[in-house]
Amino acid sequence: MICSLDELRRKEVIDLKTGERLGFIDDIEVNIKSGAAERFIIYGGARFFGIFGKEDDVTVKCSDIRVVGREVILVEHSDGNIDTLSPKNDG
Repeated sequence: MICSLDELRRKEVIDLKTGERLGFIDDIEVNIKSGAAERFIIYGGARFFGIFGKEDDVTVKCSDIRVVGREVILVEHSDGNIDTLSPKNDG
């Protein structure tokens, strides 16, 4: 199955182990040498209308994807933890 990034962005990502809704894919990391997608990035949401900053971004390795359905992507992290990227501090 081949999906465009636009199609993937419309699918909600759910962790199989916890049932947690991780969000929707916002960005993708691509290995330039191989041309293969490495990770999907889900941007963290704003905390209390942005006053308290934003939540950490979540990254999902392509190897953790178990099912790509019509409306959802089911992922299972091998280590049981979700990879997060802390928001960059511009200050």
